[in-house]
Order: sequence, then structure tokens, then C-alpha cells
Amino acid sequence: MRSSNSVKQRRQWRIPDWAYGLGTVIALIALWEFASAQGWLGTRQFPPPSRLADTFQMLLERGFPRGLTADIHIWATLWRIIRGYALATALALPIGIIIGASPFLDRASSPLVTFARSVATISLLPLAVAWFGVGEQTRIFLITYACFWIILTSVIDAVKGVNVQYIHAAQTLGASRRQIFFQVMLPASLPRIFAGMRVALGVAFLVIVAVEMIGTVRGLGALIMEARTFYRSDVAVVGMIFIAIIGFALSKILDVLERILLPWASSLDEVER
Repeated sequence: MRSSNSVKQRRQWRIPDWAYGLGTVIALIALWEFASAQGWLGTRQFPPPSRLADTFQMLLERGFPRGLTADIHIWATLWRIIRGYALATALALPIGIIIGASPFLDRASSPLVTFARSVATISLLPLAVAWFGVGEQTRIFLITYACFWIILTSVIDAVKGVNVQYIHAAQTLGASRRQIFFQVMLPASLPRIFAGMRVALGVAFLVIVAVEMIGTVRGLGALIMEARTFYRSDVAVVGMIFIAIIGFALSKILDVLERILLPWASSLDEVER
């Protein structure tokens, strides 16, 4: 009885995981400020956190360039990522499931998927401008292209990687093809699909920064470009922080969605801990 009570107490007093990350961030910020105050870091190249806080307030109130406040830049970037990422996901999921479930289609499409995935997305920028012009369609296309092939590959591999014994067991129990797909193949594929979606989300942020540096003044990529032009390293760093916060938030949304769709996976993680 005592041992079981002690185990429960240790679980109750367990430090939450987010506290470790928060403590690390606070320690790094304090170290950064201290190093800047001591002159170990150049304030022009590495503006201290206290200066970044003032820059953050300036971006919220006056904007950079003047009139384009932080919320305008954030919303422009976020809306482009959401549209491109959602379109890539909507296309890649059904196509990947069909290809993964068919050995013939898998062998036939493998060279094309490998080739398209290997093409650097930014190298398509001149072609995209020629096709769609310098506008939103070009940016959405490049984000969609970059995310599509990553998600498609993960979906194909996930479907192909489903244990055949699960399917045979369902067939033995008299399950229909529809039941096998929705109750066996799809749940078994989702963990690997979500892993690919996380990778694609990170790539989307790499692409958006590059495409927003050309032909627009709205967006965090454009903000960083303007900061480089005027040698405002503090504005560039704050823009990078905004991008990191958006990426973190979207990644957490994916985590919540995964826990909703895969409650058994989250329960297994808790048991392992």
C-alpha cells in the first residue's frame, strides 16, 4: 500500500513537460541579455532581448514599413500557408491512398514521385511567375508543390506499411472492403501520415519566407527582406520569432488533431511514461 501511494504522489508532483522547455527558453534569453550587456555579443548583429521587446512593440503599433503592422504581416503569411498546405493535403491524401493500395500504381508512379520530390521548390519560382504572374497564385502554388510530394510520399509508405496480418484477420472475421479500409488500413496508416504532414509543415515555412521576399510587401518574409535592406537586424529577428511562433502553434494543432483521431496512440504514450 505504501509503495502504491508513493508512486501516486510522484506522479502527482511530476513536473509537466512544457515546464522544461519554458525553463530552457528563459535561461537562454537571460544568458543572451547578459552576454550583450557584457559586450560579448555585438548588439548590431545580435540585438539583445530588451531591444527586441521594443521592436516588437514598434511593429505592433507603427509597423515596418510604416503602416504595415505585425498583424498584417502575420495574417498574410498564415493565410498563404493555410491555403497551400490545405490544398496539398486534400490532393495528396486520396492520391496517396490509391497509389499505396495498388502495387501496379506504386511501381508506375515511383520514378515520377522520386523525381518531383527531388526538385528544389524555389528553383520553380521563375516558371511559376511565368505561369501565374507575380501574385498570390504563385506563392500558393509553390507552397502546395513543396508540401504535396512530402505528404504524398508519407501516405504511400504508410498504406504500404500496414501489416498484412491485420487485413487477413479482418477478412477472416467477415469484414467488408469498406470496413477493412476505414477500420484497419486508415487507422494503422495515420501515425506515419501525421509524421509526413509535420515535415511538410516545416517545409511550407521554408518556402513561404523565400517566396514572400519577391513581389510583395505583406508577409513575414517581406518584413525580413525590408529589414535586411535597411540593416534592421532587430526587425529581422522579431520576424523570425513570429514565424517560429506560428509554426509552433500550427504544429500543436496537428498534435491535437492526431490525439483526437488516434486516442489509442496517446494513451500508449502515457503508459510508457
